[in-house]
Amino acid sequence: MSTDTAPTPAPAPRHDDDKLDKNVLLVAGVVVLGAIMSILDITVVSVAQPTFQADFDATPAQTAWTMTGYTLALATVIPLTGWAADRFGTKRLYMLAVGLFTAGSLLCAAATTVEMLTLFRVLQGLGGGMLMPLGMTIMTRAAGPHRIGRVMAVLGVPMLLGPIFGPILGGWLIDIASWHWIFLINLPIGIGAIVYAAKVLPADAPTPSERFDFVGMLLLSPGLALFLYGVSSIPEEGTVLAAKVLVTAALGLLLVAAFVLRTLKAPPEHPLMDLHLFRNRTLTTAVLAMSLFAIAFFGASLLFPQYFLFLRDETTLGAGVLLAPQGIGAMLTMPVAGVLTDRIGPGKIVMSGISLIVVGMAMFTQVSVGPGSVELGEAFAKVGDPSYAYLIGALFVMGLGMGGTMMPIMTSALQTLSDHEIARGSTLMNITQQVAASIGTAVFSVLLTNGFKDSPAVGQAQAAMRDGTPVEPGVLAQGLSDMSEAFGSSFVVATVLVALVLVPAFFLPRRKPARQVEPGALVH
Repeated sequence: MSTDTAPTPAPAPRHDDDKLDKNVLLVAGVVVLGAIMSILDITVVSVAQPTFQADFDATPAQTAWTMTGYTLALATVIPLTGWAADRFGTKRLYMLAVGLFTAGSLLCAAATTVEMLTLFRVLQGLGGGMLMPLGMTIMTRAAGPHRIGRVMAVLGVPMLLGPIFGPILGGWLIDIASWHWIFLINLPIGIGAIVYAAKVLPADAPTPSERFDFVGMLLLSPGLALFLYGVSSIPEEGTVLAAKVLVTAALGLLLVAAFVLRTLKAPPEHPLMDLHLFRNRTLTTAVLAMSLFAIAFFGASLLFPQYFLFLRDETTLGAGVLLAPQGIGAMLTMPVAGVLTDRIGPGKIVMSGISLIVVGMAMFTQVSVGPGSVELGEAFAKVGDPSYAYLIGALFVMGLGMGGTMMPIMTSALQTLSDHEIARGSTLMNITQQVAASIGTAVFSVLLTNGFKDSPAVGQAQAAMRDGTPVEPGVLAQGLSDMSEAFGSSFVVATVLVALVLVPAFFLPRRKPARQVEPGALVH
């Protein structure tokens, strides 16, 4: 491998070279387009679930597979991305991934049954799963190690804002047109991204000699898919002890464990996932921080829209608009966090961001109120005790923290990797995020659902609404109060989990990182 031509590792100068130049920004445009398609589609489809049930005459469990199938496909293909990027080159693979995702979108819009839609969502996921790790690799190589913080700030825009603005876009498209347009909107974006990528992305040199680790694929990809299938079944089953959850998740973990043991004891020449990267102490710390953060953040993200829908009687579009302050806060701090991460390291930035999220999340624990009033109008007023100004302020504070958290954590993992390890490192971080996010979604779904089940008033109110019979004001008031208590308790758990991220964040680097190092120099 070639070495750096510079005779001495002088500190990176603070001038225009540290800024993202025109070429890097052009590359960023391609990457962000792909990431927006992939991430928006997750949240947009969640809004369309009731519409799918009505149009396809399907049960909630059947339509839920339109989301679960996409997630499982993502988990299956992410481990292949690092090898494929080395083997075929990032440019060609990125264009293939965008093309696959776009074709899947067109087929989804043409689906006539829920089974067809689920199948085509899997095809979408196979393309979408490669977009984020590939985008990170392309951007990191284009910008260089001393500008990774700025690069992650750019990539953080779709990752953080997708879950916020996805419901707004989905609700709007379904209201003014039909559910087909949540997929058809990807066509012009996808075609534009392919043309854009062909002209802008630099050609890279693939490594044809790399052999594919077929045994590793047969262990890791199905293992991740089975584990996530078991985890995603928890809300439907209502308990972790259900056979559908335990058997599939345990089998998945066994396959992943077999992959780990094989890779560590008898490592193949080109492993599907390079576990030796964990020798890098900074990367290991970043993986721990990302795991805790994704469980708490993506799990709690499920609660916010449901709170506005269930207890504030907002429309889907209205709930999405109310979540916008979170995105605004993130947009304000994300660029600043990227610059500061490059200059002083991610440690202080991440700890500050997490502290802000803890404050905002703690404010949301106050949504729980006492027993409801007898009068319906008074019940809504009672449940609405925290004013909209208070809740919007809490979301804005959380957004400020989000802009300084997830992408600096990613940055800390990739800054210390050499050029050929970046694809494997970004794959590892994306697998971590995907698995942790699925766990977080399942955990908070069960917490909230069980909180509702523990209330007889909630059960009576739901049964009356389902049967079309009037709900007694006293029952409805008590049910609203009990639902608010369930939300408040769930937000307490989320606050504690976010606060725990401070522990690994304390050990992240707190100074400007050194230049990229060779693989043999990774052990600290």
